[in-house]
Amino acid sequence: MPKQNESSMPRRFLPPFVWLSAFEAVARKGSVTEAASELCLTQGAVSRQVQKLEEQIGATLFVRDKQRMKLTPAGEVYLEDVRRGIDLVMNAGIRLHANPNGGPLNLAVLPAFGAQWLAPRLPDFVASCPGVTLNMSTRTRPFDFSTEDFHAAIHFGTGSWPGTENQYLMEERVVAVASPELVVPEMREHANAARKLPLLHLDTRPNAWADWLDDDEITVSGLPSVRFDQFSSMIQAAVFGLGAAIVPEYLVRGEISEGRLVVLGGSRGAVQGQYSLVWPTRNRTYPALMQFKKWISVAAGSGSLGNAI
Repeated sequence: MPKQNESSMPRRFLPPFVWLSAFEAVARKGSVTEAASELCLTQGAVSRQVQKLEEQIGATLFVRDKQRMKLTPAGEVYLEDVRRGIDLVMNAGIRLHANPNGGPLNLAVLPAFGAQWLAPRLPDFVASCPGVTLNMSTRTRPFDFSTEDFHAAIHFGTGSWPGTENQYLMEERVVAVASPELVVPEMREHANAARKLPLLHLDTRPNAWADWLDDDEITVSGLPSVRFDQFSSMIQAAVFGLGAAIVPEYLVRGEISEGRLVVLGGSRGAVQGQYSLVWPTRNRTYPALMQFKKWISVAAGSGSLGNAI
């Protein structure tokens, strides 16, 4: 996300915090005298701060009603936002004081990666980073840090994201698999033989079969196929004999070891992409993210999902 130009943020709408504090105190107490006593200031100082605030934002915030200060309609609306801002700043200080190296971490993850790779390792993360509260949300489509409240995301593939930084995690090895009921001996040894089976596709990886078969200059045009939006459903379809699927090796190790799926094309596997941790540049020094970056760097140290589980 492009960095916002500071000149596009008029300073007149960002008054000093002491002015806002004086405004909030007068609004709450209904009296300059009582607000001044609470803030340990003189009545004149509080009056001047409120007056300067009104001049800077160009709105009348109070009218005097006998001996009391009464908010104008504009002042009532402004007070709600100011109080939210003050609470936000105050709570940020409390959280930082209580947990300087932690806090919440909102993370976008791919469903299969989150369930099969990340989730089994989370007990170690919790033990290693007890101050971080991890909030995971699954995403199968490209994420947008400008519209979604994520501190970071785990992304598959390569590419650049404006206004972000990224950390390489690991490669992903994929294999072609099918139910043993569909497979004849030649399919176990020769990739070319996979063309005789219906091919299952994942929406987010439309070129998976082409990439896997292109090593042998094999085209896949005109082959029957079924499409899925998640690996889990595609793997189950392959188990029940709907067709052959290209899947990350780590997702089907159980099915292969139990004989419910067999690998096509011999021991041939392919690196089809890589996983990266991506975060907006503005979050670079966010304590919870820094803790997670260190932990996942060690957890992904094998460098390949083909060997990571």
